[in-house]
Amino acid sequence: MKDIADIPALMTELGQNAKAAAAELAFAPAPAKRKALEAAADSVWERRAEIIEANKKDLDFGRDKGLSDAMMDRLMLDEDRIQGIVGGLRAVAAQDDPVGEVLAEWDRPTGLTIKRVRTPLGVVGVIYESRPNVTADAGALCLKSGNAVILRGGSESFHSSGAIHACLVEGLRMAGLPETAIQLVPTRDRAAVQELLTMVDTVDVIVPRGGKGLVGLVQREARVPVFAHLEGIVHIYLDKFADPKKAMDVILNAKTRRTGICGAAECLLIHEDLVDGLGKDVIAMLLDAGVRVHADATLQAISGTTAATEDDWGKEYLDMDIAAKVVSDVDGAIAHINAYSSNHTDCVITEDAAVAGRFFERLDSAILMHNASTQFADGGEFGMGAEIGIATGKMHARGPVGAAQLTSFKYLVVGDGTTRA
Repeated sequence: MKDIADIPALMTELGQNAKAAAAELAFAPAPAKRKALEAAADSVWERRAEIIEANKKDLDFGRDKGLSDAMMDRLMLDEDRIQGIVGGLRAVAAQDDPVGEVLAEWDRPTGLTIKRVRTPLGVVGVIYESRPNVTADAGALCLKSGNAVILRGGSESFHSSGAIHACLVEGLRMAGLPETAIQLVPTRDRAAVQELLTMVDTVDVIVPRGGKGLVGLVQREARVPVFAHLEGIVHIYLDKFADPKKAMDVILNAKTRRTGICGAAECLLIHEDLVDGLGKDVIAMLLDAGVRVHADATLQAISGTTAATEDDWGKEYLDMDIAAKVVSDVDGAIAHINAYSSNHTDCVITEDAAVAGRFFERLDSAILMHNASTQFADGGEFGMGAEIGIATGKMHARGPVGAAQLTSFKYLVVGDGTTRA
């Protein structure tokens, strides 16, 4: 490894190592990849005390940096969360290998047989912020899909990510796969990010996972293609035909279960007919739970609310805050969401199938939900084992990005001495 003071040389070496590893991973046997992930899961659990000790250093760093309670929650690891990391690694290991899957096959009148099959992207660069579990999720999904990966974790999770990465490398070693298939940038220096974004000779795609500032930087500066994971400006529309119990349960869970994740609800839109009934009850419930409600002019009549400003619409709080607004109907909700959404996740609560259908038809967010907590906006909950992020763009991958979404495809064309007239 080059002197870390020489960031360009460091990143060049990581890129070259990754490209060489990707060439081997493209045809690595599925059992070897599974063995690597299962061994990594074993290692994470066996070394959980080391990981928690490393995490304590990161928590101290986060406190000194003045991170919010929600951000500290994202950063924190305990045995339960480490068990979740282990479960994610095992779930990805158990999935069918996507590489080589036949997506379509057909015969042509010319005598040709054509197949479209999944193939790895190559080298993936993942840039993420405070959540150390992304180290395991991203590493596992890239390996499963036959890609090498360069991980650049946030400065806050530096020690935790390093400890988890060591377990992934141990899994690769035990399976006889190149240890450079999963590399972690060994510095907090921001210059490493700038280098990674321009490594067009060795990196095939960049996945940013973090807040608006990080994603904006990546989109502005990257010369490598980007799977954008924008902020989660998540809306819930409470329709006049909502079931009260479902509404109370879903809204409370969507806002308060974990406020620091991208699937947490950030804006509540209430049908005008519910203002003095269910809508008022929902607002009171949120206030009782300790949520600061930034209310429009109509809802400010409810004691305990705070007056919303224009900045509250389209804001990702990632904290115990929610914006609340009255709308005339589902079309009013759709108009508001179209104006302020980040196209991540939006939800409708209603028993009217026509309202739900209109909501699904006329909005184009990556994930749309009906009568379900937006906290389910997660690759693990979608059955993907884990996710490398939730892509909010429309090119190539959209929504939770799992192993299958980290592949492209190629055409295999077979003839029998076939020539074209």
